[in-house]
Amino acid sequence: MKISKCVVGAVGTNCYIVSDEETKDALIIDPGADAAKISQAIRAKEVKPRAILLTHGHFDHIMAAKELCAEYAVKLYCFETEQELMEDPVMNVGKMFRFECSVSPDGTFRDNEELQFGSLSCKVIHTPGHTRGGVCFYFEPEKVLFSGDTLFFESVGRTDMPTGNAHLLIESIQKRLMVLPDETAVYSGHGAPTSIGYEKRNNPYISEEGYLY
Repeated sequence: MKISKCVVGAVGTNCYIVSDEETKDALIIDPGADAAKISQAIRAKEVKPRAILLTHGHFDHIMAAKELCAEYAVKLYCFETEQELMEDPVMNVGKMFRFECSVSPDGTFRDNEELQFGSLSCKVIHTPGHTRGGVCFYFEPEKVLFSGDTLFFESVGRTDMPTGNAHLLIESIQKRLMVLPDETAVYSGHGAPTSIGYEKRNNPYISEEGYLY
């Protein structure tokens, strides 16, 4: 599996292109803006997008989705409770930043569902807190996690926007992420990559035992 990152949009969102080096099948995760830039990276890698997956529905993770869906004839997927937020510019905080953004998914997925697109597969881990329908995508054989805005390098997601909930975020990180192998690489929605083990030891929001204070 190969991972390419495009930093896009006004707030520096990480869009990931995940591909199978043999088949060239690819997934686009969180196309937040700059569709042309993402498309250029896809062409440079000579990969074939099979689907677009969203970790959550905030404007800075969805604004290039429509254009890329049309360009590559692929479908857009989100968690089953996230559609309302994606479609409402107030709830997805686009209006706050003067972006009137509304996107509807073509399909939804559930917690613990195993997704398969071409030769690529991953598990959905529901991690509510940053938003009600926030998720992470776990590629277990490769020990790779795409954490969206749930977990960052030495930080965690904010919970002061629509459908955010601090208690749920804490519970999500404790029960769903800190139980993964320490060597799991974490690719976040913003900033640098990290690992589960590193965050257990160094994240100021997480104690030495792997639990949020």
